[in-house]
Amino acid sequence: MQTSPPIETPDGRYIVVRGRLWRKSNPRLPPERLMSLVSDLMSARRAVRQAGADEGRLRHARDAVNAAKIALGERGPVWWSDGAPDFNRHLVTSTPYADWYHARSAGDAANDTDSDAG
Repeated sequence: MQTSPPIETPDGRYIVVRGRLWRKSNPRLPPERLMSLVSDLMSARRAVRQAGADEGRLRHARDAVNAAKIALGERGPVWWSDGAPDFNRHLVTSTPYADWYHARSAGDAANDTDSDAG
């Protein structure tokens, strides 16, 4: 089963997953720093899985996931400076991106219909 990459908002701030906006990492992070933080995040996610029912280990691992996401810019203060609000985790249809999303979805549906005609 091949999945297509998530769509990105025109301003590059979010991806859309199952109709919900998720803030992207700060694009101004240097590549080495980005790779290091992603590695930290993956290690922390593995630690969450391995913690099982151990509440102390689970809390520590979840705190590490949160710290990595904040450092990446996916949580915490926004990484843009134009004063635009944060719509992280909001349904795209209840944000200013709704019209763009509906237009894009309508275009995708038309393209799907066109490709079925062949």
